[in-house]
Amino acid sequence: MPEAGYRGPVIDAHHHLWQLADDRYPWLRPGVLVPHRYGDYSAIKHDYTAADLLRDTAGQGVVATVSMEAEWDPADPVGETRSLARVAATTGVPGAMAAQARLDADDVAEVLAAQASHPSVRSIRHKPGGPARLEQVGSGRTRMSDQTWRAGYALLADHGLHFELQTPWWNLHEAAELAVDHPETLIVVNHAGVLLDHGARTMRGWRAALAELADLPNVVVKASGLCTEADGWDQFVNREVVLTLVGLYGADRVMFGSNFPVDGMFTTYAAMLDGFRDILADLPAAEQRAVFHDTAARVYRPARIHQPASAS
Repeated sequence: MPEAGYRGPVIDAHHHLWQLADDRYPWLRPGVLVPHRYGDYSAIKHDYTAADLLRDTAGQGVVATVSMEAEWDPADPVGETRSLARVAATTGVPGAMAAQARLDADDVAEVLAAQASHPSVRSIRHKPGGPARLEQVGSGRTRMSDQTWRAGYALLADHGLHFELQTPWWNLHEAAELAVDHPETLIVVNHAGVLLDHGARTMRGWRAALAELADLPNVVVKASGLCTEADGWDQFVNREVVLTLVGLYGADRVMFGSNFPVDGMFTTYAAMLDGFRDILADLPAAEQRAVFHDTAARVYRPARIHQPASAS
């Protein structure tokens, strides 16, 4: 780690946990491969528990974590929350949760109420679909423009829940409309707006899309999921991504997330964190702390790991 690198506390604002013996993750079942932006994800078809995360974060100064729903069986959306709550009771991992709810489902009101009844649930994710490739833009809109889905989205404010938005950057104009229409609900843009490559055309379009959202005060963004199928974890290209996010949003609206174990296909946890430390090393200390800790602390208010590891 560079001598100038950040050595303060870290909150991981985006990771997953799963045990495959539960057989509640259809996309992780043997023989199943769904379309994924990282390509063949067979390498992550194994348990990833709180103990595994604690092993990966050992010595890295991670003091709290936020788990992201992992496509648990939608017939029982609260089941994953209950399972993770039992784990958190003994480990402090996760310290807060982003839970599942289908916002256009008939029972959305009941599901949101049940999720919100768990004291560590802070937000909801429902991927809005829509154009999945740049060449598909114009062929349709996402669920963010569907009135039934938007009616479910409007209920988030009743429970004080944030919305976790995972969609490619070319769909973010719809998110801007959503943010304007529902200023009371915080939108957390996952994975920096989902870059599938780092070509010049992509980077220009991505930057413009993120800039449009940056003008809206009820939007924050995660510097997470920055790998691509072609580049893996590339610190050189991710330097431009992360520093662009900070430049557009300010450090107090950007937060680090590991996206482990998924991004563990390409790098170790320590190498990723060291990369982020190097990327942010020239920023003022307060801004580094915001990205690594303070933004996530404000947005998610996570409980701490019972025995956090010190930074090396």
